This record gives sequence, C-alpha cells and structure tokens, in this order.
Amino acid sequence: MTESRMDTRPDESDVTQPTLGPVGMMRWAWRQLTSMRTALFLLLLLAIGAVPGSIWPQRNIDAGRVADYLASHRSTGPWLDRLGFFDVYSSSWFAAIYLLLFVSLVGCVVPRSKIHWRAMRAQPPRAPSRLERLPEHGEIEVDGAPEDVLRVAQEVLKGRHGLGRFSRVRSDGLSLSAESGYLRETGNLVFHAALIVVIVAVAVGHLFGWRGDRILVTGKSFSNTISAYDTFDPGPWVDTEGLSPFTVAVDRLDVTFEERAGGAQRGAPRDFTAYTRTQTSPLAPQVNQILKVNGPLKFGGASVFLLGNGYAPVITVRDAKGQVLLREATPFLPQDANYKSVGAVKVSAASPKQLGFFGFFLPSEYLDMDSGPSSFFPDLKNPALALGVYEGELYPQGRPQSVYTLSTEKMTQLKNSQGEALRLLLKPGQTAQLPDGRGSITFDSVQRWAGLSIRYDPGKVLALSGAVAALLGLIASLMIRRRRVFVRVRPVGRRTVVSIGGLAKGEDPGLGATIEDLLSAITERTGTKV
Repeated sequence: MTESRMDTRPDESDVTQPTLGPVGMMRWAWRQLTSMRTALFLLLLLAIGAVPGSIWPQRNIDAGRVADYLASHRSTGPWLDRLGFFDVYSSSWFAAIYLLLFVSLVGCVVPRSKIHWRAMRAQPPRAPSRLERLPEHGEIEVDGAPEDVLRVAQEVLKGRHGLGRFSRVRSDGLSLSAESGYLRETGNLVFHAALIVVIVAVAVGHLFGWRGDRILVTGKSFSNTISAYDTFDPGPWVDTEGLSPFTVAVDRLDVTFEERAGGAQRGAPRDFTAYTRTQTSPLAPQVNQILKVNGPLKFGGASVFLLGNGYAPVITVRDAKGQVLLREATPFLPQDANYKSVGAVKVSAASPKQLGFFGFFLPSEYLDMDSGPSSFFPDLKNPALALGVYEGELYPQGRPQSVYTLSTEKMTQLKNSQGEALRLLLKPGQTAQLPDGRGSITFDSVQRWAGLSIRYDPGKVLALSGAVAALLGLIASLMIRRRRVFVRVRPVGRRTVVSIGGLAKGEDPGLGATIEDLLSAITERTGTKV
C-alpha cells in the first residue's frame, strides 16, 4: 500500500517550467522599467551622473581648462574624455539616463492615473458585517428609529469632522460606507506628473536655450552675436544666426565697499551698480538703464545679469623703435576679497620672439614680507601692477588657453642685469624698459570691468510651474489620509445601536479620534443625552 502511493507521486524531473518567450520578456522588462522603484533609482542615478560635471572642467564652458587638464594628465585625461566626463550633459550615457527616467515616469503615471480615475468614480465597498474586527471601532446607543439615525449619520459623514470630509457615501439598507482621502493619490500622481513636466522643461531649455558670458570694460559695448561673447553655450537646436539683435554698453560701474576701520566687514562689498545704454535693435533708440546684481536687463526672453566685476589696467607695449605693439584695457580676475587680481598680457606682434607678461594687479598695493606685493583693500587706494616677463611661443601647438593665464611651456623668463628673474612693479603713469632692446611697457590707467551673463531659457516658466505643482502634490500626498469608515445601525428596544468601524491606508494615528468625533456628532444630532 505504501509503495503504490509513493509510486503515484509525480517525479520532479517531469515538471515543465513555463517559458516567457520574446513577448513575455518584453512585457517583464517594461513592467520593471515602469515601476516606481526603477523611477526612483533612475532619479538617483541622474543625480550621481551630474557629479562629474561639477568636478571636471566642461568643454562647452571653458575649453582652455579642458586642454590644460588633458596636457597635464596624459594618462587619465584621454580616458576621461572618451567617457564623456568633459561633456557630461551632452554625453550619450547621461542622455540615456535622462530618457529612461522620462519613459519610466510616463509608463508609471499614465496607468496609475487611469486606475485612480476609475477608483474615484466607483462606489465605496459595502460595509462588513462585523465592524468590531476593523482596526478602529466604536459603538453607542442613541434615541430614534434606525432609519432616522442612519440619515443623521449620513449627514454627519458629509460634513467636516476630524481630519477630513467624507465626500463619497454609499447607503445600503441599514449601513453606510464612506471614503475620503482620494486627493492623497491625486497629489502623488500630480507630484510624479510634475516631475515629467520639469524634465520636459529642462529638455526644452537645453535644446532651445543658450548662455553667453562677456567681460565688458567700462566705455565699451557688445552686440548679441556669437563673436561678441567670451564664452557661448548654445543648445543643439538654437539658430545662432537668429539671435535677438540687442546691444548693451556699460558707461560706468559703481562699486561700494565697507570703509569703516576694524572688524571683519571692512572691505566687504555693499553695492554694485552698472549704468548702461541699451538698444533692442540697430535702428531702435538708445535707452539708459541701470543694471544691478538682482536687477537684470530684459530683452524679450533673454536676461542680462551682472555676475562679477574687477579691474582692467590699461597697458601699452612698445618695441625698441617706440611703435605701439599693444594698447588695451586688460581685465584681471580677482583672487581674494581684497581684489588681488591675476592676469596676463600677450603681445603676439613682438619680434623676433613673442612677449608675455603675467602677474597681479593690486588695487591697494603693499609689501607683504612673506608673499611679496599684495593688496590691503579692494578699492583703488594705491594701484600697482606686479609682472613677470617671458618671451617665446605664446600658443604652443595651437592649444586653446585662458586669456587670464600664460602658458610658459615654450617660453623663458627674462632676467635683469644681475641675472635674476625680471620683476616689474608699476604705478599708473610709469614706464619700464625691457632688457636688451626689447621695448617698453607702460601702465597708463585703470578701468573697471563688469561680468555679464546673458541667458535665454524658454523652459524656465514651465520648470517653475512643474516645481510648484510637484511641491503641492508632495504636500497633499504626505498630509492627506486615505480612510474608509463604515456605519451600521440596528434597533434595540426603543433605541438604536450605532456601530462605526474604520480603516486607513497606511498609518493613521488620527483615525480613532475621527471615529469618536463622528459618534459624538451623531449623539448630539439625535438629541441623545449621555
């Protein structure tokens, strides 16, 4: 008997496992991609993927720094370049994460929206027969017939009690079913739909937007053309020939610093104001406008921001015959709070070898015994130029480089008559002769420069709307509680027993208090004396 029973059991080796097939595998992959867990993972991966863009220099922002990095890191630099770490936001892998996140969110939100829409239109489920088995339960006896008490309970449920209003109430005989908190799921869907809007807005801004930066010396002007910018970063679909033809001229730049002696606030910036003349087109009249840090100029969809300022010493370089090889206001970049500024003067017209001057502009020069010439205040108290002089090839191998640095790879530093490295310290109006008949350099005067950033982002309004909607949806999904409350009445003699049970989706510490409020309201409305 035992052996025959054992023989009738199926052999495990005969069990055939079902196969998904190509269609089944595609459905499984789609469900995995459109799950909320995958969407959150891709969102985290997108944030991690943006980190290299803040660590390594980006080619579309500063090609010179990228070239310098590749030249000084000959082993790791090319590999980082192949991986797209110098063009992070334009790389294929970053775009893949971006698009997968978009598809994941769309595939997650659309089906859930359909389900939520049907659930909002459906009737609440019938009340269970034993309400005492629900997580929260209460029971009272009130005066009145069951039908009258049930009508009172229905009116109470549709009013405002506890933490919410039960807008959906179903009557079934001597029982009621009520639901509230559907806006919780609505807020959740709004939050995720708003993320899609933000992603679309960022994509619109990336494709059709552009950004340009220009350091503009006072008294100069620039037009909104690519050649007029120091750096220009257009989107892939930007028509660079169709830019708005506005013009901005900076006539004066007023900068105010804290003058009071003593304390950490001395020298702190107080105000930056640029007085400009603008034209919306070549034939339009000029308009005087004031540009401040938090008060940009508007030209249609483009905005001009004042992001920085500094000094531009006017320098003249002559050859041995007195002919002018270079005369211009050269911007120097501030390095500290006292505007000790670094810069370079490149004289490619010098012969037989090109000349380069590199050093510091000091608005309030003093001699530091440890570090040499320095600045004690950011304003022009005692302006001076401290420069070293080099000769040779300014642009080795034609590599791009910053206009504020000097590549000395193919250059040698000039020496004075004692055989020491030549160092010049010039005050406004002074001229220094270069050794061996190489000419002279004159520090003529000092002008200011304004750092302008011009941005056009057609997706910023859409992104702001999406961000606000996401915030409101997140608040709704966190604050609103999803609840179901059931009411049953039954006659007991001349009185009626009212039983109320409730359950919530997730944790809801206020559900018990809501049921007590409902019972109290029914007792009060029926005129029952406790």
